[in-house]
Amino acid sequence: MAIPTTLNNTQQLLEKALSQAISYDDYRAMVSQLAIEGKSTGPNQTEALANYTMLNDRRMKRFDKTVKLSDEHVAQIAKLGKKLQLIVLTESWCGDAAPALPVINKVAQLNEHIDFKVVLRDENIDLMNQFLTNGGMSIPKLIFWDRENQEVLADWGPRPEPAAKLVADHKAKHGTLLPEIKEDLQQWYNKDKGQTMLKELLARLPLK
Repeated sequence: MAIPTTLNNTQQLLEKALSQAISYDDYRAMVSQLAIEGKSTGPNQTEALANYTMLNDRRMKRFDKTVKLSDEHVAQIAKLGKKLQLIVLTESWCGDAAPALPVINKVAQLNEHIDFKVVLRDENIDLMNQFLTNGGMSIPKLIFWDRENQEVLADWGPRPEPAAKLVADHKAKHGTLLPEIKEDLQQWYNKDKGQTMLKELLARLPLK
């Protein structure tokens, strides 16, 4: 049962999540180790989830190297003057997280006021229930938290708008999500190179 969304509940749940959150580098190391061991995060351990984890480890390595920010983007990010906490709910097997998290990390690295942390969805269900997408616990879900003013400024997820439309159009056409949508999505992510994600992320930053 979802906890009613109130400032007090949100604050408490975010602070609790942050107490067990890890850095992006630690998350990357964890996913790499899980890939080696043939495991995944979360309570359910299946061959499929382990395979997705291994796939995502490779994809994140690639996106870590290939995501590029223009001088204009760098200048925009420099305008952020207030301290901002970015918290992403995810799991190692989440296909949409693999291209998203490297972009968030690149942005956070460019401004000392941004602190980026990763928390696991299945260990933070009460928090996840406050940031549902169409009633579902879709991930990744990124929360923009102003800790100084105890305020949620925005959220994002689980995928960029064009990718979400790709999925919606596929479902409308076929009545369900067929296996090939995963390949179509991955092709879109590879072609986009994180630029749409970057644009949507910057639009939510409290820039001067």
